[in-house]
Amino acid sequence: MELKKADGNIYKLIEAEKIRQSEGLEMIASENYVSEAVLEATGSILTNKYAEGYPGKKYYSGCEFIDQIENIAIERLKKLFGCKFANVQPHCGSSANMAAYLAVAKAGDRILGQSLDAGGHLTHGAKVSFSGQIFESFSYGLDPNTGLLDYGEVEKIAKKVKPKVIMCGFSAYPRAIDFKKFKKIAKSVNAVLIADIAHIAGLVAAGYHQSPVGVADIVTSTTHKTLRGPRSGIIMTNDEELAKKIDKVVFPGIQGGPLEHVIAAKAVSFGEALKPQFKKYIENVLGNMKVFAKTLMAFDFDLVSGGTDNHLILVDLRSKNLTGKDFAHALHEAGITVNKNSVSNDPQPPMITSGVRVGTAALTTRGMGIAEMQRIAEMFNAVAENISDDKELQKISKEVKQMCKKFPVPGIK
Repeated sequence: MELKKADGNIYKLIEAEKIRQSEGLEMIASENYVSEAVLEATGSILTNKYAEGYPGKKYYSGCEFIDQIENIAIERLKKLFGCKFANVQPHCGSSANMAAYLAVAKAGDRILGQSLDAGGHLTHGAKVSFSGQIFESFSYGLDPNTGLLDYGEVEKIAKKVKPKVIMCGFSAYPRAIDFKKFKKIAKSVNAVLIADIAHIAGLVAAGYHQSPVGVADIVTSTTHKTLRGPRSGIIMTNDEELAKKIDKVVFPGIQGGPLEHVIAAKAVSFGEALKPQFKKYIENVLGNMKVFAKTLMAFDFDLVSGGTDNHLILVDLRSKNLTGKDFAHALHEAGITVNKNSVSNDPQPPMITSGVRVGTAALTTRGMGIAEMQRIAEMFNAVAENISDDKELQKISKEVKQMCKKFPVPGIK
């Protein structure tokens, strides 16, 4: 309890966050719970060590154990995804994407990525992001009739703008991605293909989604979300020359000393993902989402694309005459956490939105299953029908707390 003695305010806030995580239903699609082992590694004494450079080529002394840890992380990641080269030093997904871009493009080059309101990420070319400021960015969206990626339209845009880089991947898209189709498009315009699998990394590792490794030129990802590791980033490729360029961009290009305590935690999480039970976990994540989505649709909720192939759904609330901001706030009052999210051609601004994004990865980690998913979907409907009724929302909140008691969060006692 050294923290309590040293800084009571921070200690109290961390304890409050423990209660929030324990007593609420975490359904933000980009969040998950790590194991106690990952927590232990993340909070280890490795945070004390500065280690600029790569294993065997560090600029600081005293890195003999650090190098071993980083090499373990690299080798486990390569085994997990079947790639030839991997960099485990990016601090986050955004820095991984920045390094990937800068390894193959220069300022002012054209890039093409999925638009923000169609489920893309900020770093896929949004004007407020470095990706839309350093590069001349263009975007592709979804078929307005199906809510699906239209590969023919992507190809038309690519041939028109002739980008140096095509980015595929998403932040809020509920369907599978055909990386081979994207590669064909990229090849037709002589573009480099980068695949951002931040959300589906766990699905790819477990064999439940087509892998971009060996298809895309570069693959980036975060290590949290469905991969269930610490908050951080990774980059993979099968091209040796690209690997050398990526390494130089990460260090010394855009980062200094890597976060070795986080790299150790990555190594632990990669080891966990290599075990057979991880595949079962991902199977349960997908099964839970199928049931949750089906139950929501039975209550006349509109889902973008009419369903899901992965761990998330995007709920379009316009038919319910609700905004994403209001519905997310009401759910939060009921003990359920989601995030407001834009939908394609959203009439609402980004701080309001017409949708919410919902995922099942974190609840599945807690051990929740089909029965809980059905009941939670019923709660969503109850919140929508009683969005201004504080008493009803508090009633739901009490039920949520009772449900959560049965399914402890790893590492929280």
